[in-house]
Amino acid sequence: MKIAGFDIGGANTDLAVVDFDEKGNITGIKTDFRYLPMWSRKDELSLTLLELLGDDIDDIDAVGVSMTAELADSYQNKSEGVRDISRMVMDTFNLPVAFVSLQGMVNYETVLKEPLELAAANWIATAPLAAYMAPDCIFIDTGSTTTDIIPIKNGTECAKGRTDLQRLATGELVYTGTLRTNVATIVDKVPLKDGWVRTASELFAVTADVHLVLGNITREDYTSETPDGSGNSREDSLLRLSRVVCGDMDLLSEDDVIQMARYIHQKQVEQVAEALEQVHQRENLEMVITTGLGMDVIGRKAAELLGLPVRTMEDILTTEDCVVAPAVGTALLMHQFTESGK
Repeated sequence: MKIAGFDIGGANTDLAVVDFDEKGNITGIKTDFRYLPMWSRKDELSLTLLELLGDDIDDIDAVGVSMTAELADSYQNKSEGVRDISRMVMDTFNLPVAFVSLQGMVNYETVLKEPLELAAANWIATAPLAAYMAPDCIFIDTGSTTTDIIPIKNGTECAKGRTDLQRLATGELVYTGTLRTNVATIVDKVPLKDGWVRTASELFAVTADVHLVLGNITREDYTSETPDGSGNSREDSLLRLSRVVCGDMDLLSEDDVIQMARYIHQKQVEQVAEALEQVHQRENLEMVITTGLGMDVIGRKAAELLGLPVRTMEDILTTEDCVVAPAVGTALLMHQFTESGK
């Protein structure tokens, strides 16, 4: 059996195609993703789903979908977003389709009745992967835009928050990511030479620029739009970061900008560590499992800052698969849902 798992985010749509043998064992995983800004190009979703599957579409037995794109400001509210996204998915595939909700996998009829159960529920799909590695742990998934921090006890997620609003309060969601976060939301001043300089509250640079300059990501990882519409070379990122202090590369040296980037990176790690500490203290959990594009440079470093033991999901998945872990988890949940005959 071959199952396609999609994770439809506001900026990226991820795919995992998972092959299962007759005993339900995984025999292969293939992953891919596309940058698709749902706030401006949501009408391209159906085409994007088909392009991601490519030649595999004729072999797919079922499709599972998780989503966070309902938060895109092209929708008036989450219910509208969930219904629209799920409708486009249903129009795309003539196959068994189910969706990840806070209660597990549900069919399209349930989506229409209870759309808010699907809103930003993709972490439900990834938690079982972390539980497989450690039944008692805190799971951190740092993607391009956000960081999930999910407590797991006795192999089951036990998050206190269910909606994004609640999870922002409980420490289980931090709106900071590896690529798309505006640098001005992380720092209001940076070290420069022997002093400090206040930053401009503008969208001059994003965290992708920080991590590219520091060598934490590659140009291939820099899949989001650049703030100034120019390229994503290291030189482009250095220039964008220089503008954070209203400078340019004539006024600042490369070492100056790297000094700033290191500080911004550290403050981002501290933001995640603060939320991780909140969950750690409340749930009395020690082991941390990280995944996502920022699993090493953000998730792992946040755990290490607090002195907590940490493992990455690379213990059970490839590095590429870790980046789209919710899509992998969605495919696994869809296989279970299909086998259960629901």
